[in-house]
Amino acid sequence: MKKIFLSLTMLLFTIAAFSQQQFKPVKIDSLVTISMPVGYQLKDTLGQHIYGANGMLGYMTVIVAPNEKNNAPLKKEKDLNKVLKDYITHIQGQSSGGSALHVRDTTVGTLKAKAFTLKSDDGTGTFQFINFVLIYTQDNTYTFEYVYPSERQELVKDEYKAFISSIKLSPELQRNDQYLSPDTGMSSTAKIEIYGSVTLVIAFVIVLLVRKKNNLIVG
Repeated sequence: MKKIFLSLTMLLFTIAAFSQQQFKPVKIDSLVTISMPVGYQLKDTLGQHIYGANGMLGYMTVIVAPNEKNNAPLKKEKDLNKVLKDYITHIQGQSSGGSALHVRDTTVGTLKAKAFTLKSDDGTGTFQFINFVLIYTQDNTYTFEYVYPSERQELVKDEYKAFISSIKLSPELQRNDQYLSPDTGMSSTAKIEIYGSVTLVIAFVIVLLVRKKNNLIVG
Protein backbone atom coordinates (compact mmCIF):
# COMPACT_ATOMS: atom_id res chain seq x y z
CA MET A 1 0.00 0.00 0.00
CA LYS A 2 2.87 2.35 0.85
CA LYS A 3 4.47 1.67 -2.53
CA ILE A 4 1.21 2.44 -4.34
CA PHE A 5 0.84 5.68 -2.33
CA LEU A 6 4.38 6.76 -3.21
CA SER A 7 3.80 6.01 -6.92
CA LEU A 8 0.58 8.04 -6.87
CA THR A 9 2.34 10.92 -5.11
CA MET A 10 5.11 10.89 -7.71
CA LEU A 11 2.54 10.89 -10.52
CA LEU A 12 0.64 13.85 -9.04
CA PHE A 13 3.89 15.74 -8.47
CA THR A 14 4.95 15.07 -12.06
CA ILE A 15 1.64 16.32 -13.48
CA ALA A 16 1.84 19.50 -11.38
CA ALA A 17 5.46 20.15 -12.34
CA PHE A 18 4.81 19.48 -16.02
CA SER A 19 1.89 21.92 -16.07
CA GLN A 20 4.20 24.64 -14.70
CA GLN A 21 7.08 24.03 -17.10
CA GLN A 22 7.40 26.68 -19.76
CA PHE A 23 7.93 25.80 -23.41
CA LYS A 24 8.80 28.30 -26.12
CA PRO A 25 8.80 28.00 -29.92
CA VAL A 26 12.31 27.53 -31.28
CA LYS A 27 13.06 28.24 -34.93
CA ILE A 28 15.29 25.32 -35.88
CA ASP A 29 15.88 26.79 -39.33
CA SER A 30 13.85 28.78 -41.86
CA LEU A 31 11.53 25.80 -42.44
CA VAL A 32 11.09 24.01 -39.10
CA THR A 33 9.92 25.19 -35.67
CA ILE A 34 9.43 23.21 -32.45
CA SER A 35 8.62 24.08 -28.84
CA MET A 36 11.28 23.32 -26.24
CA PRO A 37 11.69 24.09 -22.54
CA VAL A 38 13.00 27.55 -21.71
CA GLY A 39 16.75 27.39 -21.21
CA TYR A 40 17.53 25.09 -24.14
CA GLN A 41 21.10 25.02 -25.43
CA LEU A 42 22.38 25.21 -29.00
CA LYS A 43 25.63 23.65 -30.19
CA ASP A 44 27.21 23.59 -33.63
CA THR A 45 29.18 20.41 -34.24
CA LEU A 46 30.70 19.54 -37.62
CA GLY A 47 28.08 21.61 -39.42
CA GLN A 48 25.22 20.11 -37.42
CA HIS A 49 22.95 22.27 -35.28
CA ILE A 50 22.06 20.47 -32.04
CA TYR A 51 19.36 21.81 -29.72
CA GLY A 52 19.06 20.24 -26.27
CA ALA A 53 16.91 20.82 -23.19
CA ASN A 54 15.95 19.09 -19.96
CA GLY A 55 12.26 18.40 -19.51
CA MET A 56 10.68 17.38 -16.22
CA LEU A 57 10.93 13.71 -17.15
CA GLY A 58 13.19 13.37 -20.15
CA TYR A 59 15.88 15.04 -22.23
CA MET A 60 14.92 16.54 -25.59
CA THR A 61 17.25 16.87 -28.55
CA VAL A 62 16.81 18.18 -32.08
CA ILE A 63 19.58 17.64 -34.63
CA VAL A 64 19.66 19.36 -38.01
CA ALA A 65 22.25 17.66 -40.23
CA PRO A 66 22.90 19.03 -43.74
CA ASN A 67 22.94 16.34 -46.41
CA GLU A 68 25.75 16.12 -48.93
CA LYS A 69 25.30 18.76 -51.62
CA ASN A 70 26.19 16.29 -54.37
CA ASN A 71 23.58 13.75 -53.26
CA ALA A 72 21.33 12.77 -56.14
CA PRO A 73 17.66 13.57 -55.43
CA LEU A 74 15.61 10.58 -54.36
CA LYS A 75 13.28 9.50 -57.14
CA LYS A 76 10.51 7.51 -55.45
CA GLU A 77 9.01 6.83 -52.04
CA LYS A 78 10.76 3.45 -51.91
CA ASP A 79 14.10 5.31 -52.12
CA LEU A 80 13.06 7.46 -49.14
CA ASN A 81 12.04 4.33 -47.24
CA LYS A 82 15.50 2.86 -47.82
CA VAL A 83 17.26 6.02 -46.62
CA LEU A 84 15.18 6.11 -43.43
CA LYS A 85 15.74 2.38 -42.84
CA ASP A 86 19.50 2.89 -43.21
CA TYR A 87 19.37 5.75 -40.70
CA ILE A 88 17.63 3.51 -38.16
CA THR A 89 20.19 0.75 -38.73
CA HIS A 90 23.02 3.26 -38.25
CA ILE A 91 21.52 4.64 -35.04
CA GLN A 92 20.95 1.15 -33.69
CA GLY A 93 24.55 0.23 -34.54
CA GLN A 94 25.87 3.16 -32.51
CA SER A 95 24.14 1.86 -29.38
CA SER A 96 25.82 -1.12 -27.75
CA GLY A 97 23.20 -3.85 -27.57
CA GLY A 98 20.46 -1.42 -28.59
CA SER A 99 17.30 -2.56 -30.33
CA ALA A 100 14.84 -0.54 -32.43
CA LEU A 101 11.25 -1.04 -31.27
CA HIS A 102 7.88 -0.03 -32.71
CA VAL A 103 9.32 1.14 -36.05
CA ARG A 104 6.51 2.78 -37.99
CA ASP A 105 5.66 5.29 -40.70
CA THR A 106 4.18 8.60 -39.67
CA THR A 107 3.66 12.05 -41.16
CA VAL A 108 4.69 15.49 -39.98
CA GLY A 109 2.77 18.09 -41.94
CA THR A 110 2.92 16.90 -45.54
CA LEU A 111 6.21 15.04 -45.06
CA LYS A 112 6.72 11.34 -44.48
CA ALA A 113 8.70 10.42 -41.37
CA LYS A 114 9.79 7.39 -39.36
CA ALA A 115 9.15 6.96 -35.66
CA PHE A 116 10.67 4.32 -33.39
CA THR A 117 12.01 3.72 -29.88
CA LEU A 118 15.61 2.71 -29.21
CA LYS A 119 16.00 0.50 -26.14
CA SER A 120 19.50 0.19 -24.72
CA ASP A 121 21.09 -1.47 -21.70
CA ASP A 122 23.91 0.29 -19.86
CA GLY A 123 25.35 -3.09 -18.84
CA THR A 124 24.01 -3.02 -15.29
CA GLY A 125 20.51 -4.15 -16.19
CA THR A 126 19.17 -0.59 -16.31
CA PHE A 127 17.32 0.25 -19.52
CA GLN A 128 17.13 3.59 -21.25
CA PHE A 129 14.68 4.52 -24.00
CA ILE A 130 14.98 7.09 -26.75
CA ASN A 131 11.93 8.00 -28.81
CA PHE A 132 12.97 9.05 -32.31
CA VAL A 133 11.23 10.87 -35.14
CA LEU A 134 13.26 11.12 -38.37
CA ILE A 135 12.49 13.49 -41.23
CA TYR A 136 14.57 13.45 -44.42
CA THR A 137 14.57 16.22 -47.01
CA GLN A 138 16.88 16.82 -49.93
CA ASP A 139 18.78 19.51 -48.01
CA ASN A 140 18.64 18.35 -44.37
CA THR A 141 17.90 15.42 -42.12
CA TYR A 142 15.99 16.30 -38.93
CA THR A 143 16.28 14.04 -35.90
CA PHE A 144 14.00 14.56 -32.90
CA GLU A 145 14.91 12.61 -29.75
CA TYR A 146 13.35 12.19 -26.33
CA VAL A 147 15.45 10.28 -23.78
CA TYR A 148 14.12 8.78 -20.55
CA PRO A 149 14.90 5.92 -18.12
CA SER A 150 12.75 2.81 -18.04
CA GLU A 151 11.17 3.65 -14.68
CA ARG A 152 9.55 6.74 -16.20
CA GLN A 153 8.13 4.91 -19.20
CA GLU A 154 4.51 5.35 -18.10
CA LEU A 155 4.96 8.96 -16.99
CA VAL A 156 6.56 10.59 -20.03
CA LYS A 157 3.67 10.32 -22.47
CA ASP A 158 2.25 13.83 -22.02
CA GLU A 159 5.61 15.57 -22.07
CA TYR A 160 6.76 13.61 -25.13
CA LYS A 161 3.49 14.33 -26.93
CA ALA A 162 3.78 18.05 -26.16
CA PHE A 163 7.32 18.04 -27.58
CA ILE A 164 6.71 16.07 -30.78
CA SER A 165 3.27 17.47 -31.62
CA SER A 166 4.71 20.99 -31.54
CA ILE A 167 6.76 20.41 -34.71
CA LYS A 168 5.66 22.96 -37.31
CA LEU A 169 6.79 22.91 -40.94
CA SER A 170 6.79 25.72 -43.46
CA PRO A 171 4.22 25.29 -46.28
CA GLU A 172 7.24 25.40 -48.59
CA LEU A 173 8.19 21.88 -47.47
CA GLN A 174 6.35 19.34 -49.59
CA ARG A 175 6.79 15.68 -50.52
CA ASN A 176 8.82 16.63 -53.60
CA ASP A 177 11.46 17.96 -51.17
CA GLN A 178 11.86 14.32 -50.10
CA TYR A 179 11.54 12.49 -53.42
CA LEU A 180 10.71 13.58 -56.95
CA SER A 181 7.90 11.27 -58.02
CA PRO A 182 4.76 10.78 -55.91
CA ASP A 183 3.92 7.67 -57.91
CA THR A 184 4.64 4.61 -55.77
CA GLY A 185 2.56 2.17 -57.73
CA MET A 186 -0.94 0.92 -57.09
CA SER A 187 -1.85 0.32 -53.49
CA SER A 188 -3.05 -3.09 -52.32
CA THR A 189 -6.49 -1.66 -51.54
CA ALA A 190 -6.81 -0.21 -55.02
CA LYS A 191 -5.71 -3.50 -56.57
CA ILE A 192 -8.34 -5.42 -54.59
CA GLU A 193 -11.05 -2.96 -55.61
CA ILE A 194 -10.10 -3.12 -59.29
CA TYR A 195 -9.71 -6.90 -59.37
CA GLY A 196 -13.01 -7.25 -57.53
CA SER A 197 -14.76 -5.01 -60.06
CA VAL A 198 -13.29 -6.97 -62.97
CA THR A 199 -14.50 -10.24 -61.41
CA LEU A 200 -18.02 -8.83 -61.04
CA VAL A 201 -18.04 -7.69 -64.69
CA ILE A 202 -16.88 -11.10 -65.90
CA ALA A 203 -19.53 -12.84 -63.77
CA PHE A 204 -22.20 -10.50 -65.14
CA VAL A 205 -21.17 -11.22 -68.75
CA ILE A 206 -21.22 -14.97 -68.11
CA VAL A 207 -24.75 -14.73 -66.66
CA LEU A 208 -25.93 -12.81 -69.75
CA LEU A 209 -24.39 -15.37 -72.10
CA VAL A 210 -25.98 -18.27 -70.21
CA ARG A 211 -29.39 -16.59 -70.28
CA LYS A 212 -29.06 -15.85 -73.99
CA LYS A 213 -28.10 -19.48 -74.66
CA ASN A 214 -31.08 -20.74 -72.64
CA ASN A 215 -33.43 -18.44 -74.52
CA LEU A 216 -32.12 -19.78 -77.84
CA ILE A 217 -32.69 -23.37 -76.71
CA VAL A 218 -36.21 -22.61 -75.53
CA GLY A 219 -36.97 -20.84 -78.77
